Amino acid sequence: MTKDALDFGAKLKELETITAWFESDEVDLNAALAKFERGMQLADELKRELQQVENRVEKIKARFDAPANPNEAPSAEDDSDTEEPTLCP
Repeated sequence: MTKDALDFGAKLKELETITAWFESDEVDLNAALAKFERGMQLADELKRELQQVENRVEKIKARFDAPANPNEAPSAEDDSDTEEPTLCP
């Protein structure tokens, strides 16, 4: 597992811990404010990391969806919607 994956997992675990704390009966306004701020920071970091992964997946998909041979790409002449008239001898 890569360091980034471990960091992501650790951040997610910390965010889950903060969420669980808010769901408990503890009420400490100062602690709540600090935990809320940290939770928002973690959520933002996780969102950015997920966006980077999503962008990378899209690039990989585009690479595999591209035709292997540039000559295989459909051209404007290959349109089957427009039929050329046939000439009879």
